[in-house]
Amino acid sequence: MKPLLLLPKLVEKLDSILDRVEPLLPVRSKSVDWSQTRAALWVRQSFSGHLQAVPRLGDISLDDVLGVDRQKELVVKNTEQFVRGLPANNVLLTGSRGTGKSSLVQALLNEYGADGLRVIQVDKTDLADLMGIVAAIEGEPYRFLLFCDDLSFEAQDEGYKALKSALDGGMYSSPDNVLIYATSNRRHLIPEYLSDNSGASNHETEIHHAEVVEEKVSLSDRFGLWISFYPINQPMYLDIAQHWLRRLAEPHGIEIPWSDELQVLCVRWADNRGTRSGRTAYQFARQWVGQQLLTR
Repeated sequence: MKPLLLLPKLVEKLDSILDRVEPLLPVRSKSVDWSQTRAALWVRQSFSGHLQAVPRLGDISLDDVLGVDRQKELVVKNTEQFVRGLPANNVLLTGSRGTGKSSLVQALLNEYGADGLRVIQVDKTDLADLMGIVAAIEGEPYRFLLFCDDLSFEAQDEGYKALKSALDGGMYSSPDNVLIYATSNRRHLIPEYLSDNSGASNHETEIHHAEVVEEKVSLSDRFGLWISFYPINQPMYLDIAQHWLRRLAEPHGIEIPWSDELQVLCVRWADNRGTRSGRTAYQFARQWVGQQLLTR
């Protein structure tokens, strides 16, 4: 009889343990149907992760990415090679904020999605899961871009070495249907200091100083294609603003004429933010079109 008396207490203790452990277990997720989904996110949970379909994509097109014609041509050609099953490079897009780096990748998906291009966005903190991400799409008849947006590292970050290995190095070789496209404001992806150029003049500098510098550039060097984006001038900024005014107004059946007054407001909008960029022009257009629709 004594074991039977202990049974309720044992069940209660097991229930208590289960309540504590259950939040740590990964949520059972549905597999992504890539025939219906063109983009997904890698979602990290506890000790594992899963792909989560993006239900709605933006409608940005390559024609909407303005002021970066040379950069766009290079990325488009590389992506066309990839989609057609030809040799292509991993791509690092670096430079000024708001100049269209991320928008270009979104536009590529809209342009080539019907041809089998798919995008998986991966946060830098989840790059340690690259092997698991690749395993999750193994055997799929599509071409995948692993997209890392606004990428930068501290040298000790866990994903730093994982990405180096995935790009080019070690025994692991990425599948032919996977490329990595990344954007960053840092050309070499990790902080660079004046002391990096000081050689051995400082007694705290490592003995083999050149090897320290080599280590810092070794990650970005593994991207086959480096493409730099630069700040735009005022005429281009105004052209982009006009484009987005037309683009955002058209679905609502209205026309917003360009005027000297509107140009002054557009320039002032950029001055208040301390930057002229495609993003700033887009934000101005959204604000202005919204105001016009509100007063109708």
